[in-house]
Amino acid sequence: MGCKLGKLVSSQGGKGGGKDGPPEPPAPAPPDPRLPLTAKQKYNIMASWKGISRAMEPTGVYMFIKLFEEHAELLDLFTHFAELRTKEAQQSSLELAEHATKVMSTLDEAIRTLDTLDQTIQYLHSVGAVHRRIPGFHKEYFQRIEKPFLDAVKTTLGDRYTDNVDVIYQTTIKFIIATLEEGFELGATNPELANSYVDYSKS
Repeated sequence: MGCKLGKLVSSQGGKGGGKDGPPEPPAPAPPDPRLPLTAKQKYNIMASWKGISRAMEPTGVYMFIKLFEEHAELLDLFTHFAELRTKEAQQSSLELAEHATKVMSTLDEAIRTLDTLDQTIQYLHSVGAVHRRIPGFHKEYFQRIEKPFLDAVKTTLGDRYTDNVDVIYQTTIKFIIATLEEGFELGATNPELANSYVDYSKS
């Protein structure tokens, strides 16, 4: 009998400790195939981004200064500060600072909502569609923000910008740009998409 009892206890223990044992933890949700980040990478960038969100304006201004250094022709797209042809003029421009904050708020919204990816994608699609209203803007221009963005993030984070963090930010900005491009294309057949855009820099 003692032998049978031992076997019974052993079999119950193999099922998670029996009725009074701790419940087994739920299985983690499978990663969303639309997002090219692992669960750990997503957690890391959302944590890292807090350092950027505390310095939105200077990070954004630096990003645009680097953008115009590499692509001066893009200045002609911005009627409010198209005449700012020097780094010094750009650094002191209130109009550029306002626009930089607006763009950084877009990136902030995208990264903060990665846990609700449908919301992220819908928002970026609306942002992409809005850019159809800018005279002379082409879809390929979205690509030109990638390097300036990475340079700006690296400058703001300093020593916290490790090789691993660099890989995560590269993957994330490529995803954001690709989704903006999708929105730009969708806006051609769905003009109402742009009307759902929300400017979070004013909230």
